[in-house]
Amino acid sequence: MTQRPLCFVLMPFGSKPGGQGQMIDFDAVYRDYLEPAIEAADLEPIRADEEVVGGLIHKPMFERLLLCDYAVADLTTANANVFYELGVRHAVRPYATVLVFAEGFGRLPFDVAPLRGLPYRLGRDGRLADPARDKAALTQRLHDARERQPDSPLYQLLTDYPNVAREKTDVFRRQVDAAAGVKRRLADARRDGADAVRAVEGALGALVDAEAGVVVDLFLSYRAVEAFEDMVRLEAAMSKPLRRTTLVREQLGFALNRIGDGATAETVLKRLIEDRGPSSETYGILGRVYKDRWEAAAKAGETLRATGDLVQAIEAYRRGFEADMRDAYPGINAVTLMELKDPPDPERARLLPVVRYAVDLRIAKGQPDYWDWATLAELAVLQRDEAGATAAAGRALAVVRETWEPKTTARNLRLIREARTGRGDHPPWADGIEAALVQAAQATP
Repeated sequence: MTQRPLCFVLMPFGSKPGGQGQMIDFDAVYRDYLEPAIEAADLEPIRADEEVVGGLIHKPMFERLLLCDYAVADLTTANANVFYELGVRHAVRPYATVLVFAEGFGRLPFDVAPLRGLPYRLGRDGRLADPARDKAALTQRLHDARERQPDSPLYQLLTDYPNVAREKTDVFRRQVDAAAGVKRRLADARRDGADAVRAVEGALGALVDAEAGVVVDLFLSYRAVEAFEDMVRLEAAMSKPLRRTTLVREQLGFALNRIGDGATAETVLKRLIEDRGPSSETYGILGRVYKDRWEAAAKAGETLRATGDLVQAIEAYRRGFEADMRDAYPGINAVTLMELKDPPDPERARLLPVVRYAVDLRIAKGQPDYWDWATLAELAVLQRDEAGATAAAGRALAVVRETWEPKTTARNLRLIREARTGRGDHPPWADGIEAALVQAAQATP
């Protein structure tokens, strides 16, 4: 079953006086209008007081404003808290924020009056006059919000206003506003291993009170030290909005596959693609699930199954590369697996220069990371370019961040070596590059 996107509701609570002295039952407005309309749009509503959390109210409030895919703000009575929260939401999310207000119950302030709000009708008794009509209108507006057109005035009016929806793992870690002291301790802990990272977690206290950035950095620190079971445990303890982010769901799939639960990892990643659409990162991780499945079947002598798993892995990586051809990671995996087919897939000759162009472009733009140089090295091995492979591998080894990175590249080179050795055409110089990567993977991060 697909997880529904979260919709955060910003509104007053209880009964409040309207513009002409009538009392408005906002709990009834939520129960009879907002909640059913949101559910009819196939979203999951969350109201500020529905989830009991520790710590100050500001932390979970900001977390939901930032991370929930959709939001509905009821501007009736110009409640100060609602307007403050709406301002925060407009500053951090370009789209999918729907405004509603009770028609005739007070005027909207000047600053928000031009915005495209959706009126609903109340009777003189302050209760909903036509809930069925209003519910249908709001449901349709939420469906329209899926088109992801900017509805934040900041994003509409200011050119190149920064987009805070960072979904790449390393960018997220750099940009989140995690506490500087905790980040330093986690950086030290990653060098010392899994127990050190767990000690930092223990000092944080209740995770629900920690900033989202700190929790994500902890999550990725467990990945860095290959404590994948801790990643799965930590994900279960996160707040619901944080668990629903693309990054966390992708990395959960990554971790589940690494602990041997490929079936659940596949389910998590497929649901994410259904919810958020194709992504180079999501398909890349899904391709790894199928790739591991293929290798296990091949080692077990299950030839027919292995053949099918290999085709499935190639297709996942290819779809990932087609989703964003700036990301060479799924592309290099696709062409590498094409090399492993017997005979090699001739399609790799068409795809290989496209992948090469993608990684060359990233390197030319400056600040290439481990994966850029490792991809270039692997491409050179596939093209039998000894000088290019040696040079790129040296650059990759100089910028290793986490031990699983060279381990992954060494594994790919091993697979290429085994396939080519079986065909009698393996160049021996590639063995030295593979050995250097294996040594780097065994070193302290």
